[in-house]
Parts: sequence; C-alpha cells; structure tokens
Amino acid sequence: MKMKEKSITGEMQSTDIILKAENLTKQYRGVCAVNRVSLSIRRGDIFGFVGANGAGKTTFMRMACGLIRPTEGHLALFGATSETELQQMRRKMGALIEHPAVYTNMTALQNLDVQRRYLEADSGADPMKDLEELLRRVGLADVKNRKASKFSLGMRQRLGLAMALVGNPEFLILDEPTIGLDPIGVMELRELILKLNRERNLTILFSSHNLAEMSHIATRYGFLDRGRLLRVVTAAEVRQDCADKGMDLEDYFVRLLLQAREGHL
Repeated sequence: MKMKEKSITGEMQSTDIILKAENLTKQYRGVCAVNRVSLSIRRGDIFGFVGANGAGKTTFMRMACGLIRPTEGHLALFGATSETELQQMRRKMGALIEHPAVYTNMTALQNLDVQRRYLEADSGADPMKDLEELLRRVGLADVKNRKASKFSLGMRQRLGLAMALVGNPEFLILDEPTIGLDPIGVMELRELILKLNRERNLTILFSSHNLAEMSHIATRYGFLDRGRLLRVVTAAEVRQDCADKGMDLEDYFVRLLLQAREGHL
C-alpha cells in the first residue's frame, strides 16, 4: 500500500503540507544513501521513520534540515521550494540530529540562550524564564547551571531536545531521541511529544529503534530499506494489519523487509 504523491510543483502548495519530498536522492561516491524517496508530512503528523542502520533515515533528515544537499530530487518546506525560501522556512523548524551540538564549556541555560540569540527568538518580556521552563519540560531544571561537560549521554539528549524547542518551532525533527535515556526518560519524552502535538499541533518527524515506544506515538509511518521508501501507512492501518495477523510492529517491519528483498515490493 504505497502512498501516491502529487507533483511538488503542482497542487501540493497547501499549508497543510509541512514537508514534501519528490524523488529525493543522495549519493556518496556511487552509494545511494537515499534513493528517489517521495513522501509528504502533513501538519499535525507524528511521522515515524522505521528502518535498520544505514536505511537512509538520518540522511533524509539532514537534507530536510539543510545540512547536506540532495544529489537529485526536490524538497518543499511549508510550500517553499527555492533555496532562499527553504533557508527562511528552516527557522520555523527545530532539530535534534544524531548527537546534540552543545557547548560543553557552557551551562544548560547558557546553551539555550546561545540558541535563542542565534534564532533571534524572544518570545516575551522574560526570555530567560521561558528557557528555564524549557529545561523544566525536559527534566533539567535542577541542573540548569551545570556545565554540559558534566552531563551524561541521556542528559545531553534532553538538552539537545530543549535546544530544538527554542523559538517554538512548528516542525520538529528528532533522530533517535531516546538514545541514552532510561525507561523513565523514554516515557517522559513520549508524554512530551504527545503533549506538544496535542496542545500546539506541532508536526514531528522522528526515527527510533525502539519500535514498541514508536507504536505509542506515531500517527503515520514511513518504512525505509537501503535508501528506498517501501511504504507509507497510517498507524491505524498498521494496528489493524498487526491485529489481523497476530503481529507487533517489529514483526510487521521484518515481514515488509523480507517482501522487499524477495522482490515483492
């Protein structure tokens, strides 16, 4: 059940489409990391990328964030397609890609303030109070004045998430956000994502190897293998298919991979 996508230059200039990719491709020295991927992410989606290591998830996200350029294909963000417009639209995004880019010689609060100044994101009369609230949301309020060099991996992930939320983005990209988090931290992150989506209609693209956790969050899935998009499907459709066949999400993905590698997709 593949999703049919309309042309990026055609009818898909709707404000309901946050990200649209058409035949997006990235090659490294002849290796195709992302292979002609076409998909749309709609406003309010929690879109979960599912794929093994090397499937192309991070590469796709890096192209969406403007960190690398596609080899071929087209990308639209909030309806914008030109390079100048894309850069402007990326100011409406927040991202946590791979390891958080934090200044280890600065405190958690100072890191957020640097991000705020870079984005010119003054949300009110007391921006520092807003930053402290962000740290509270991600569970770092008690260590706001501790240098990031003293943080554990899980604490750095939380700080990276807080930095991604500076400026109240409309679109959030999270690449493996649960790395380094303990079970309570994973649960708290889930609740935060759902709360942001519910209260602010925040659109989220995320990847995770924790498929059980992903099944509690995602509204739609994109399944990737070796750079190729196998299927885009709603969470409701996956749940129904899993229930009918007595599978969980991991079983569903493995079955999909086998079908793809046997040439049935």
